[in-house]
Amino acid sequence: MNEKSWLQVLNSFSDNPKSRIQNLKWAGIIALAVTFAMGGAVAQAQQPAKVPRIGFLGRSPSAILARLEAFRQGLRTLGYVEGKNIVIEYRFAEQNLDRLPALAAELVRLKVDVIITSGPSVTRAAKEATVTIPIVMAQDSDPVGNGFVASLGRPGGNVTGLATLRPELSGKRLELLKEIVPQLSRVAVFGTSTYPGNAQILRETELAAGAFKVKLQYLDVLDPKDIETAFRAAGKGRAEAILMMMATAIAGDHRTEIVELAVKSRLPAIYPSQATVEAGGLMTYGVNQNDLDRRAATYVDKILKGAKPADLPVEQPIKFDFIINLKAAKQIGLTIPPNVLARADKVIR
Repeated sequence: MNEKSWLQVLNSFSDNPKSRIQNLKWAGIIALAVTFAMGGAVAQAQQPAKVPRIGFLGRSPSAILARLEAFRQGLRTLGYVEGKNIVIEYRFAEQNLDRLPALAAELVRLKVDVIITSGPSVTRAAKEATVTIPIVMAQDSDPVGNGFVASLGRPGGNVTGLATLRPELSGKRLELLKEIVPQLSRVAVFGTSTYPGNAQILRETELAAGAFKVKLQYLDVLDPKDIETAFRAAGKGRAEAILMMMATAIAGDHRTEIVELAVKSRLPAIYPSQATVEAGGLMTYGVNQNDLDRRAATYVDKILKGAKPADLPVEQPIKFDFIINLKAAKQIGLTIPPNVLARADKVIR
């Protein structure tokens, strides 16, 4: 109550002494009530606003350092500063995928506002741990095939995010192999038949192979121990190049071994992952994964502002990278044609 209001109360008091005493008693009561009300309002105003808590669930931090930084950058662009107006709870399985369910359950107990997942196996663990906390896939090969969403346009549950499934990319990769090895006639395809989307990708590859008059040798890599066996089989099959399309859970955790075996076999190989080429692989043409993680931050922002995952369509890749590693080319005695080099987004020398 302001000064003018108090004067109005006092001026309303009667000149009668008894009435004046009675009115003063009421004035005191009113003053106390106002004081408590104002004190409560101040206390309420001083209470800190709830800081959103994000759960980030992944397989291994070392395998996704660049992606993780891209996600943080995406948050910063949207005005979220880690440790100030947002908290991120990181949980990593450290290559032991059996730990994922427990780590997902831990994030649920922490009552995080949203969970970010780095790949299909991680998303599955999160989805099995909660049907209420929003889950944002930083990337997934086939969200519908994996059973995470009802459709890309209408996810329908507590999961949404970004998809990487672009089967037509395999045809482009085969075309690039043909350009760097003009006489190419036999290509070994390393795939994982249990990987969602594998069959569709293989069909696209076979269509491209028919157009380029290239014979394919499909080699199924279901486990890390199958990698070396597949390279031996490629050699016996007289393969002249390798098209890598193995499951990320296998290829991502064994990049060094794969690159070393490719050099040992002296076979040019093209990979879907930029990280493999940066680790010594020959070349990649594929989805820019860092861009997907950066865009995942926009989903977090929308959800924190009240949007429901069921209403947020799953988005597909819009940025792609073509990267060539000339060091790797030199190791296997391969010369990359100038016209191919000119089209590369990045050349590692």
